Amino acid sequence: MTQFAAIILAGGQSSRMGRDKAAIEIQGQPFLKKICLLATQCASQVYVITPWIEKYQAIAPSDCQMIREVALPGETEPHGPLIGFAQALTYVKTEWVLLLACDLPNLTESEIQKWSSYLETTPPEAIAALPKSPKGWEPLCGFYRRRCLPMLNEFIDRGGRSFQGWLAQHPVRELPVSDANILFNCNTPADLEQIQKG
Repeated sequence: MTQFAAIILAGGQSSRMGRDKAAIEIQGQPFLKKICLLATQCASQVYVITPWIEKYQAIAPSDCQMIREVALPGETEPHGPLIGFAQALTYVKTEWVLLLACDLPNLTESEIQKWSSYLETTPPEAIAALPKSPKGWEPLCGFYRRRCLPMLNEFIDRGGRSFQGWLAQHPVRELPVSDANILFNCNTPADLEQIQKG
């Protein structure tokens, strides 16, 4: 099995939810803790990137390394998941890294392990191995090669902020998804209600 690290993004504004998504509890566990525990079962090292380390230190398991997301030079606000990913990627030592949003309540260890079995046979030119939905790639729930960092930084330096825009410029391997619900993101109060009912 290919060894990989994991990066968890906890820098979102949760504007559609109206409250801090990472701290919302599902079955007695905050979203962030649930996804961290899942990642630690699969990955050799887990990093959590966030502008708010102090807020999340008590939530994230102690074996997860916290990384502070910082605003780019000349800017005051962090600029979304692409920037957070680029900043965290500088810490990764493994060839592959699993990138996860903190709000993936249906993701399972077995699905991650199944996806990781495809890494060894992923063509060398592919910078990522990701699931796809009708809307396009699922960039916050899949694998990236560490060596994509220079290309990512170049895209960011040119003003790029969109994962879809960046991925469109490079070869990506599609990962099979056993159930579309696995990719469900919890973004709104209605989404949360749906999960709590389930």
